[in-house]
Amino acid sequence: MSDPLELRRLADLSDEELAAAYAPDGRPWLRVNFVSTVDGAAQGGDGLSKSINNAADKRVFHMLRSRADCLVVGAGTLRTEGYDVPPLPLVVVSRSADVPPTLREAPRGRVLMATVASSEGLDAARERLGDEHVLVLGEDDIDLAALVPALADRGWSEILCEGGPSLFADLLAAGVVDELCWTVVPRLAGGDAVRMATGAQVDVRLRPALLLEQDGTLLGRWLVQPG
Repeated sequence: MSDPLELRRLADLSDEELAAAYAPDGRPWLRVNFVSTVDGAAQGGDGLSKSINNAADKRVFHMLRSRADCLVVGAGTLRTEGYDVPPLPLVVVSRSADVPPTLREAPRGRVLMATVASSEGLDAARERLGDEHVLVLGEDDIDLAALVPALADRGWSEILCEGGPSLFADLLAAGVVDELCWTVVPRLAGGDAVRMATGAQVDVRLRPALLLEQDGTLLGRWLVQPG
């Protein structure tokens, strides 16, 4: 039997203790980080996740980035959320191989592309990012099972994915997700807001490994279970 799960106060943890609490259980390790409302909305009424996060979520968000060797994000989410070039290597997942506008002037090596051989934008991506920074993972569909080994070969063994929902579902379907880091903010959204995972049909069991609380916000680590 696993040890009982204890609810801890986020404010009681120093930055070093918080980072240690999120140490991966193995390497390579792919974790996905999401924030949602209590009723499961992964975005606010404006369609952006940043409109529902708060100080507690931001603290864990920045800690996870500080731990990670690289960041993996779907191209659609990068465009919608208006990502700037982050302080760690960013892997864009895109079948079209189109580099989002806000990333096109990034220093060489800071942005990589994971795409397919049949992409019409493959040559342009190679010219913009450098051939060594374009990962061709499949002919027509991105082989996400090959993504983690490809990144691990570069020495990036602690991998953080920030979505979006369709990429999360595809990663789950490919069986490569080790952990979900999930913040639940004490709000309700209603409507037809997008959930954390959409698209691919999956049935994945999780085990809670850590639960923190601050001002009604819950922050947890959920480990993917085999089978």
